[in-house]
Amino acid sequence: MGIEIGLSLRQTQRLAITPMLQAAIKLLQLSRLELLQVLNQHVMENPLLEEELTITAEEPPENGVDVLREDNILEGRLEKSEIDWESYMESASDSYSPISREEKGPSSLEGLLYKPRSLSEHLLLQLHVSTGDEGLLEAGAYIIGNLSDNGYLQVSLDEVAKETQVSLEEAETALFLIQGFDPSGIAARDLKECLILQLRGLQQGESLVAKIVAHHMKELGEKRWNEIAERLNVSMDAVKDAIQQLGRLDPKPGRSFSTEDPQYIMPDVFISKIEGEYIITLNDDGLPRLRISPYYRRIFSEKRWDTTETRNYIEEKMRQAIWLIRSIEQRERTLYKVAESLVKFQSRFLDDGIDFLRPLTLKEVAEDISMHESTVSRVTTNKYVYTPQGVFGLKYFFHRGLSSEDGGIISSVNVKEQLRKIIHEEGGEKPISDQRLAQALKERGINISRRTISKYRAQLKIPSSNRRKRI
Repeated sequence: MGIEIGLSLRQTQRLAITPMLQAAIKLLQLSRLELLQVLNQHVMENPLLEEELTITAEEPPENGVDVLREDNILEGRLEKSEIDWESYMESASDSYSPISREEKGPSSLEGLLYKPRSLSEHLLLQLHVSTGDEGLLEAGAYIIGNLSDNGYLQVSLDEVAKETQVSLEEAETALFLIQGFDPSGIAARDLKECLILQLRGLQQGESLVAKIVAHHMKELGEKRWNEIAERLNVSMDAVKDAIQQLGRLDPKPGRSFSTEDPQYIMPDVFISKIEGEYIITLNDDGLPRLRISPYYRRIFSEKRWDTTETRNYIEEKMRQAIWLIRSIEQRERTLYKVAESLVKFQSRFLDDGIDFLRPLTLKEVAEDISMHESTVSRVTTNKYVYTPQGVFGLKYFFHRGLSSEDGGIISSVNVKEQLRKIIHEEGGEKPISDQRLAQALKERGINISRRTISKYRAQLKIPSSNRRKRI
């Protein structure tokens, strides 16, 4: 059989992902903080971009960059031949009249700021007061530097000895020294040791609760109280008293020294109801307003450049600057359209709360605003919205639904909320099993299996009925 070699012509369509298109896609999914960092980076690297900090005497006309084909910008195909630079410079204003601002001193509240002492600072102070031995100080500092936020030792004593060039005995001495510091239970290697250290500090090292911790942690975790009472030959009342004492101990002794700042959420979108109508506002507070530098506009209009290389450099930076500004505008338009669609689909939720949250998919919103599903997914990533019902991540509104007895569809978020309320009201003596929870929801008209109940309960971080049972 012979091998034939020939040429053939085939026409295919393929999407070319250009660097500009990749960057535009990335802008969609950035959070506000990440977007701010990107904009600041572009301002630093591109001399044609500048931040408009004050009010200009004359705003550029709306069609200032209409000489550019918008679809090409969005797709990243912005070539030199597609830019009418002279038209752009004629239509764009280069006037800039800054308004002076009075510099303000530091806020009076700054004097009230207090930086709490960290766990390591607290322990190092006690270490230096407790010993002057160089070896113990070296090993002790290494141990303190390797404690978790909860106060547990994260390295072995062998590593402490090796890294600080002390003997294993000295490393053990340093550890025992630190374990006697405040807070009680610090530098333990596991939960058992942490609790025992605290009991010793309370002079209860030989008590019943200490014996339970030392020898019956497994039974304790599984709440097998009768077995503990039988093995230790004590009454159930004594075991109950011991467990109540145990509940007063701190399994995470280092957490009270946590210096982690609270995480505040800044919404990207505000949805407010004014005179019966929902108003959507994008939050641009803190984001710089970018514009093309008037200085470089004049360079273009007067054609003041010495070499072709200079012209090419400025044109390339101009192209990047215009692309960035238009990409940010496109990002804002897309976010606004998604918010509008959410208001349309979830108006009952906005009015009356979680019981009226309807099932919704990315595809439904994408079809509603005539965009691709992946675009909706990207623009709702890491974004938050303020609503009359509270602040939510945009992803919160997208979820599947379950069928109801009347043939309708009910939101899975709604089902989880009902499940949480049922468990919250059950009381501790007789926790409701997953099968009974499924039956209870069915009585409310929601068709759900026991397996789905178990999955939702896990997502809500609610233990099983056996673990929820209290004494």
